[in-house]
Amino acid sequence: MRLPIGIEIPYTDLQDRTSLIALARYARTPSLLATTAASLDQLSGGRLIVGVGASGPQVVEGWHGVPYDRPVQRTREIIEIARTVWSGQKVLHEGPIYHLNKGLKLLNAGHRKDIPIYVASLGPKNVEMTAEVADGWLPFPFSSEHARSVFDGPIKAGLAKRSAERGQFHVAPFAPVFVGDIEQGLNGARMVVGFYIGGMGSKEKNFYNQLVQRYGFVEEAKKVQEMFLGGDKAGAIAATPDDLVDQVSVVGDGARVRDRLHAFADAGATELVVSLLGDPAARSEMMKSLARANG
Repeated sequence: MRLPIGIEIPYTDLQDRTSLIALARYARTPSLLATTAASLDQLSGGRLIVGVGASGPQVVEGWHGVPYDRPVQRTREIIEIARTVWSGQKVLHEGPIYHLNKGLKLLNAGHRKDIPIYVASLGPKNVEMTAEVADGWLPFPFSSEHARSVFDGPIKAGLAKRSAERGQFHVAPFAPVFVGDIEQGLNGARMVVGFYIGGMGSKEKNFYNQLVQRYGFVEEAKKVQEMFLGGDKAGAIAATPDDLVDQVSVVGDGARVRDRLHAFADAGATELVVSLLGDPAARSEMMKSLARANG
């Protein structure tokens, strides 16, 4: 088993890396998102993957100042419009949200006429739409034990409506990674997981917290959120259970990391986007260890 892995690291040269760039949907019009992606694809020599996600009301309304409405339909239309832009055809679109009827088109031909689009989605309807129309899926947190029971239904429903022309549907979970002492790795990953389920959204609209409850960690997720939103952020992080952290991350020595990569693949992952934890100076060796475990 060899799982294609993308590593979340700072980069300075687009020419040398396949780059997944997250472009906020509510902060850009579909055509602006598409033209930005076309420029980045040109700079990277055709190595770009576009990542889009709905974010949530806290950020969309509180930061961008626009209504958080119809996220699933909005994503569907953005993908359709972006692909028309990249194709070089005149952009004519009449949908429930976007109305483009002037027949404008991209003046400069992009590097590719069909750039891969991966969607960060978690809710059942959003995941179903992702499997139907996107090239790939970027879930987090993705439980190696519970992902199939939670997501297989929506994915199968989406794939049943998927055009054969779109080809393979890629499943690329994000996962914190630490190669070394398991306790140190779990504590590092706990910082990430606890922050997301505790503080990424309001009490009523935290999609990560809701997902963790669907994984079976109902009371634990509620406790972490209550502590985090109540101001005890350190306590909330500490209260994030080991079992949950372990299921959504890849930590341990080389043999255990290999087992965890197998577990993600068995849960449906076809790729993995990882964030290396720990001392930045040690990450080069950690990348090598991860590559050996994935061999």
